[in-house]
Amino acid sequence: MSAPVRVTITYCAECGYETQALDVAGALMTEFGTRLAAVEIIPWAEGTFDVRVADELVHSMVRDGGFPHPSDVALSVHDALARNRDA
Repeated sequence: MSAPVRVTITYCAECGYETQALDVAGALMTEFGTRLAAVEIIPWAEGTFDVRVADELVHSMVRDGGFPHPSDVALSVHDALARNRDA
């Protein structure tokens, strides 16, 4: 069994990105449930929308542009869970 994975979503509250942050968080919680240690949602500023899975930056609006598709973030969670299982 894998150790649960923490996901952190930092989003620009000033920009109105709450919906996108909640969409990603909700999709992950539905798919992974107790395999997630936590889903942390952090309101920020400056056009930010970053997603970290187990402290690895898997999406950055600055670096990657736009918003991540929840299924892309889910793949990163699957990868992190597999690494935890193999460790």
